Amino acid sequence: MRLPRLKKKRRSLLVDLRHRAEYAAFRLFACLLSVLTVPQTIRFAELIAGILTARPLRRPARYDVAAENLRAAFGDELTEPQINETIRGMWIHLIRMVVEIVQLPRKMTLTNCREVIVFRNRAPVLQALCSGRPVFILGGHFGNWEVSTATFGMFGFPLGIVARKLDNPYLHRWFFESRQQTGHVLYDKRGGTKEMIELLEAGGNLGLLCDQDAGPRGLYVDFFGRPASTFKSIALMALQYRAILVVGYGIRLPDDPDARWVRYEIGCEEVIDTLDFDHSRDSLNDITQRYSSALERAVRRAPEQYFWVHRRWKSQPGDTAKTRRARKREAA
Repeated sequence: MRLPRLKKKRRSLLVDLRHRAEYAAFRLFACLLSVLTVPQTIRFAELIAGILTARPLRRPARYDVAAENLRAAFGDELTEPQINETIRGMWIHLIRMVVEIVQLPRKMTLTNCREVIVFRNRAPVLQALCSGRPVFILGGHFGNWEVSTATFGMFGFPLGIVARKLDNPYLHRWFFESRQQTGHVLYDKRGGTKEMIELLEAGGNLGLLCDQDAGPRGLYVDFFGRPASTFKSIALMALQYRAILVVGYGIRLPDDPDARWVRYEIGCEEVIDTLDFDHSRDSLNDITQRYSSALERAVRRAPEQYFWVHRRWKSQPGDTAKTRRARKREAA
C-alpha cells in the first residue's frame, strides 16, 4: 500500500519541479524581453517568425490548419502568397504581443495613454458602462486582448476576466496578479460560475473571448461563411441578467519610426442590448450570430492579427464521437 503512495508523491514532486523550472525560464525570458525597444522587438519577432514559417523548419500541422482556415475564410480574396504572408504576419504579431504583455505595466500608464491608444466608437461603450446594468465585453483571439482589458481597468471599469486556468500554477499566479494590477479579477472558465453569477447580480462587468469551439453541443452560427460551434452560455447569461454586450477589439496600429511606444486602436464594433430580445431560442441564435458577425468584421480590419492556428471550426453540425475521431486521424 505504501509503494503506490510513494510513486504518487514522487510524480507530484517531479511535476512541481517541472512547473518551477518552466516558471524560472519564463521569468528569465521575460526579463530579457522587458528591455527590448520597439525596433528591437520588431526585428526579434521577424526573426522568430521567419524561422517558424521557413519551409524546412515549420510545423506542418499548425501551418496547414492556419492555411486551411484562411482559404476557407477568404476564398478567392487571398492568393497563396498572400496566405503565406498573412501566416508570417500572424507569428510576428503573436511574438510581439508576448513582449508587449511583459512590458505593459511600464509602457502604458494614465500619463501616456493618449500616446499609446486611440478609442474608436467610444461613446456607446461609456454609455453602456454607466448604465448601471451588467456589461459583457466580448472579444476574440485577435489583436492584443490584454491591452484592451487593461485599458478598461485603468479608467476605472474593472472586469471579471473569464479564462482557463493554466496548468502551471506559478505561471497562472503571475498572469492572475498582472491582471489584478489594473483592478480586474480572474475567474476560472471551468469552475467560476458561482463567482460570475455573484458579480452579475451586483451589476458587475465580464470580459470574455467569444470565439472558442463549444463542441458538438454548441450553437452553430455563421463565422466567415462557415458554421462555428459557439457557447450558448454567453447569450443565456446576458438575457438572464439584462446585460449589454459590447463587441470590441484592440489592434496594433502601423509602426511609427519616430514613436516611443507601440500604438493600438481600441474599438467597439457593435453594442447589443438584450432588452431588445425575448427569451426564445431564436433570440439565443440572433444574439450569438450578431456578436460573431461583429467579431468577423473586426478581424477583417487586420487579419494578420488573428490566431488562425486556433481550431475555431473543429466541431461541425451532425458531429458524432466517431466522425470527430475520424477527422482527427485525417488531420494527423
